[in-house]
Amino acid sequence: MCRGLATLPATCLKSAKDIKHKISFLLQKPEHHTSHQSQIKEKNDAAAAKSGPTAAEVKKWKESFNHVITSEMGRTVFGNFLKSEFSKENLDFWVACEVYKKSAPSKMANRSKQIYQQHVEADATNEVNLDAATREETKKNVENPCPCCFDEAQQMIYTLMEKDSYRRFLNSKLIQDLTRTTAAQEKKERKISDSAKNGQALTGGA
Repeated sequence: MCRGLATLPATCLKSAKDIKHKISFLLQKPEHHTSHQSQIKEKNDAAAAKSGPTAAEVKKWKESFNHVITSEMGRTVFGNFLKSEFSKENLDFWVACEVYKKSAPSKMANRSKQIYQQHVEADATNEVNLDAATREETKKNVENPCPCCFDEAQQMIYTLMEKDSYRRFLNSKLIQDLTRTTAAQEKKERKISDSAKNGQALTGGA
């Protein structure tokens, strides 16, 4: 048989080697492809995990309303809850006041009027629940705008959300579902981390 191969033209031998090389490549390709798919899935899973709150965040939200409202993710989740109660204007007003305080002095006059017309004046598009005295005081403040002209109204709405909406938020199905989901996710991540550490320990030991 060896003599037979030796008598074959060099071009035939080269073709045979090329075919062998291609077959080897094709046999290895599925494994590489599977590995690539696995990497993509891991990245997607990581991105999906970051898109929602963590168990630690949810735990903090349950400790105090301040943790909710000072967290961007907390405001998003709490805002979704307020939408279900048709009272999201309270959170929108509070956020608008926070943004207003950081406005340039040259923009405060226009911005304060916009907030007043949208949230404070009677029959405003997104009117918040203020007493007559606070409403009147805020109206006067807007005539001479400064960073603190909405402070009293903002504090009143903060207190309203803390004592009313926040308590219902804590007992809502939304927060209960988030508690279960984030706890399960945390357990899964801990299990993956422990497996990785064990694998590294075994590799190091070898």
